Amino acid sequence: MNTKVLIKKNQGKSVNTPVKVAVAMGDGIGPEIMKATLRIMEAAGANIEPDFIELGEKVYLSGNTSGIDTNAWEAINNNKLIFKAPITTPQGKGYKSLNVTLRKSLGLFANVRPVSALHPYVPTNFPDMDVVIIRENEEDLYAGIEHRQTQDVVQCLKLITRPGCERIVRYAFEYAKAFDRKKVTCMVKDNIMKLTDGLFHQVFKEISQEYPEIENETQIIDIGSARLAAKPENYDVVVTANLYGDIISDIAAEIGGSVGMAGSANIGRNVAMFEAIHGSAPDIAGQGIANPSGLINAAVAMLAHVGQPEVGDKIKNAWLTTLEQGFHTADIYREGVSAQKVNTQGFADKVIGNLDQLPEKLPISTLANGKGIVHIPDYVRKQQEKELVGVDVFLDWQGKDPNELGDALSGIDVYRLKLKMITNRGVKVYPKGLKETYCTDHWRCRFVGVEAKIDRAEPEYAPIEFEQVVALLSKLNYLGYDVIKTENLYKFDGKRGFSLGQGE
Repeated sequence: MNTKVLIKKNQGKSVNTPVKVAVAMGDGIGPEIMKATLRIMEAAGANIEPDFIELGEKVYLSGNTSGIDTNAWEAINNNKLIFKAPITTPQGKGYKSLNVTLRKSLGLFANVRPVSALHPYVPTNFPDMDVVIIRENEEDLYAGIEHRQTQDVVQCLKLITRPGCERIVRYAFEYAKAFDRKKVTCMVKDNIMKLTDGLFHQVFKEISQEYPEIENETQIIDIGSARLAAKPENYDVVVTANLYGDIISDIAAEIGGSVGMAGSANIGRNVAMFEAIHGSAPDIAGQGIANPSGLINAAVAMLAHVGQPEVGDKIKNAWLTTLEQGFHTADIYREGVSAQKVNTQGFADKVIGNLDQLPEKLPISTLANGKGIVHIPDYVRKQQEKELVGVDVFLDWQGKDPNELGDALSGIDVYRLKLKMITNRGVKVYPKGLKETYCTDHWRCRFVGVEAKIDRAEPEYAPIEFEQVVALLSKLNYLGYDVIKTENLYKFDGKRGFSLGQGE
């Protein structure tokens, strides 16, 4: 099996060969904090050669709705590394999220956000917090596939794939192994989304067996989020799907002390992107008071990624020492606790002055002690037998009485297909629905083969041919029904590939 390398101690380059990085100065406070961070990296001896690219607000306003032009794409393709300050996406006019574009286009499937408490220098109620959120970065609801189907109803498709689950779950365990983490927690909502989140959970169970030295657990996302917010010291590495990860990574950063202090890595097979997780803060842009810490931490992660962990440790330890000494930017400055309020470049100067120092109270950074390489095998698809057993037909129907619709559809004569049930907003309303159930104009009508045996715990569905579905749709159209969507119902290797309706 071919194996791709995601993180190496040394990526085959001579130590004297500079690593070229596509650097985006960003918008708002971006240029200020990027300048400060690059100065620190240069002073620390980082063997980095910036290749400056333009992306963000200027590109958007030039008429490019993606926020990135051909020259920037070419630089990224050549360098395989992006170091990005925050950018501004103009409101309205169809402008696309640049971060989403970069993550999807470049296959940056893993978003990695470490959060450690900096108590007592940055206020937090959780001084022992040290957690890494690993978020799947490409799929889930962030696929952005949405439709307005009726006057009352819009939908968003949640897409979870087995290859996507395998990559992110294995990455979480490989990350834990490489950085001496002891436990990986999976957070899902498969008590409700039994197929999508159920797949994520199943893959987690399968892959966790390959890492017996690492403790594993699974939690439902709602109680998991609450526990993370209440007792973050109980967590080590958390792996989860895109939307959940987006939310809990910000929760972790906030309870750790400040979203503005955290850096982020976006890892793919061939390209990696490093950035602060905060926004461009246009309200303080140009004042020279922004905290560069988030971008500094992103730079530390990037240096570890390109095989310069010793330099990363040098910067991180100097940064921690600066915080201990009380030289703080305005966002974390506290009277009586901080020694001096410093501006952006002043903070960078203090970090540079501490480049040979180690913190005395905060944990010393030891990236150089990492245990090696993160491997992600290529996905191998196992062919399964696929069998069509029914169809869900969605109608835009303006009536109010589900029994009227159900009785009419039950009388349709289509070879080997029969109406099983109707739901509205996921609630069964026919047959034997409750009159109290509120119904919109969006009706899901499930048709199955006439030989189906549905009066059992796990119904048996008789196979049908696609021609029967076509005939059903033709009949519905002839009778004047507005068919807005269909979903075929399949079995895979004899196992149902669709959720059951109530009472089915």
